[in-house]
Amino acid sequence: MIKTVAIQGVKGSFHHIVSQQFFDEPVDAIECLTFDRVVDSLITKECDAAIMALENSIVGSIIPNYALIDKYELHIVGEHYLDIQHNLMALPDQSIEDIEEVYSHPMALLQCKEFFKQYPHIKLVEDKDTAEVAQRIQEKKLKGVGAIASTLAADIFELDILAASIQTIKHNETRFVIVKRINSEVSENDINKASVKFESDHKRGSLAAILNVMSDCKLNLTKIQSLPIVETPWKYAFFVDVTFEKYTDFKKSKAIIDIMGEGFKVLGEYKNAKL
Repeated sequence: MIKTVAIQGVKGSFHHIVSQQFFDEPVDAIECLTFDRVVDSLITKECDAAIMALENSIVGSIIPNYALIDKYELHIVGEHYLDIQHNLMALPDQSIEDIEEVYSHPMALLQCKEFFKQYPHIKLVEDKDTAEVAQRIQEKKLKGVGAIASTLAADIFELDILAASIQTIKHNETRFVIVKRINSEVSENDINKASVKFESDHKRGSLAAILNVMSDCKLNLTKIQSLPIVETPWKYAFFVDVTFEKYTDFKKSKAIIDIMGEGFKVLGEYKNAKL
């Protein structure tokens, strides 16, 4: 049973919100300011599981997290899609005109840059975490400084929201995955999605051959992401998500690709959160 989870950021962060929404029972969140720290807390058994953002509907894949999952051979046991609403907040009794600097995570700043074109007097500064900035503003009583964070962060750190939903694209989702050191015992009847990794030779049709096997086995490819293999310049590993109606179809595709010798590796088998 999962009782503790590592999250990137402090309470009030989007990772913290996922920890509240995904699990059926309350879990304790271990706050980590970097994803390296998140993984380290999992590897050292400080926590039972970890939550990691993997991709965003606006800016795409979070490549370093793919690399961390692969490097430490973590197992994806679930996923959660969160509607990301960015809010500009500050200490009470201030207006936007009073704000001189806004600190937040680089991705949050990127998703809100159009909003701040209306306020050229505001300096945008990259920081480690959305909610951690809100916490710092509250603890140090920083006037003239704003944060971009969740409404939960505003509630926890008693900040006023000066502008709500300031992200450029209003429908903004992030996909988070729940990872563990070992794979969970999930009933095959509940599994309808898998994350896999494989390497492909530099020859014509090698990638297409693998994708054709997946198609022939009735798998629906929902994501493909390439990462360079550091030890071998210009050779790539592919991270692929597939969905399926029957788990036996996935097992069949895996067996065929194993025979092809493409280094097929299952990173996780779990329930598709979008179905």
